[in-house]
Amino acid sequence: MITSIFSKSKPINFLIVFLVSLLAIFIAINKYAALEVVSNNYTVLATTLVCLFLTALVIDFIVTKNTLSQKQNLETIVFCLLLFAVPQVFLNYKIVIANLLFLLALRRLLSLRTQKDVEKKLFDASVLIALASIFHFWCILFLPLIYITMLFYTITDIKKWAIPLLGVFSVVIVAITYSLLVNNNFFSALYINPAVSINLNAYNSIQFIVVITMLLSLGLWSSVFFLNTIKKKKKTFRPSYKVVFVSCLIALLIAIITPIKTGNEFLFLFAPLSIVISNYIEIIEEKWFKEMFFIILVVVPIILLL
Repeated sequence: MITSIFSKSKPINFLIVFLVSLLAIFIAINKYAALEVVSNNYTVLATTLVCLFLTALVIDFIVTKNTLSQKQNLETIVFCLLLFAVPQVFLNYKIVIANLLFLLALRRLLSLRTQKDVEKKLFDASVLIALASIFHFWCILFLPLIYITMLFYTITDIKKWAIPLLGVFSVVIVAITYSLLVNNNFFSALYINPAVSINLNAYNSIQFIVVITMLLSLGLWSSVFFLNTIKKKKKTFRPSYKVVFVSCLIALLIAIITPIKTGNEFLFLFAPLSIVISNYIEIIEEKWFKEMFFIILVVVPIILLL
C-alpha cells in the first residue's frame, strides 16, 4: 500500500523530497553543534537545499531517460529517506555541490547509449567531474568511470579516449587563470588534498552504526538482485545498469578514504544506491515483504532522529 502510493504520484514524491529536506536542515541545525555557525548563514542553507532538490530532479531524469526502473518513481523517495537518515550532509555545502556535479556528469555518461555527440558528452562529463573535484578532491576517482563507461558502450576510438583528459586540463587552466587574477598565485582555486584516512572511529556512534548497518545490509542484498536482473534487461540498456553499479562502488570507496569523516561523505553513495535499492523493491513479488522492506527505510531514520 505504501509503495503503491509513492509509485503512482511523482509530484508527491518531489514534494516529500522538498519537505523532508527542510526538516532535515532544521534537525541538523538543532541537533548538531557543528552547525550552529552555518545556521546563521541562510545563503549557504538555501544553496544546499536548492542543490539537494536539483539532485532529486537529476536522479529522476537519469532513471527515466535510461529506463533504470519500472516507472514506479521510488528512487527519489529512497534518496530522500537516506538523506533523512544522515542529515549531516548539510554540514558541508561543498560536498552537496560536488555530488550534484557528479550526477550531472553521470547523466552525460549514460547518454552515450545513443552514440550521438560522443565527443561533446565525454568532454562535458570530464569537465563536470573535474569541477566536482575542486569542491571535494576525491571526486577525482570518478574520472576512471568515464573510461569504464566507454568500454561498456564499446567506444574504442583512441582519439575519443583523449577527450576526458582535455576536459580536465581545461578546468585546471581556467582554475589557474582565476587564481592568478584574483589571488595572485597559481593554485588557490584548486583544492588539492590527496590525504587518505581509513580510520572509522568517527562512526562510533549509535546513529552511524545503525545507518551503516542498514546501508550495508539493504545495499548488499539489493545489489545481488540488481546484478542478476541486468541480463534480463534490453541489451541497449544493460551498460547503463553496470555504470550505475560501478559508480556506487566508487562512491563507497570515496566515503571510506575521505580523511575527515562527518557523515556528509555518504552523500555520493546515496544517488546510485537509491537506484539499486528501488530496483529491488520493484521486483519483490510478496507484498508484505515489499512493505516491510520499505517501512525499514522509513522507520530507521525517524527513530535515529528522535
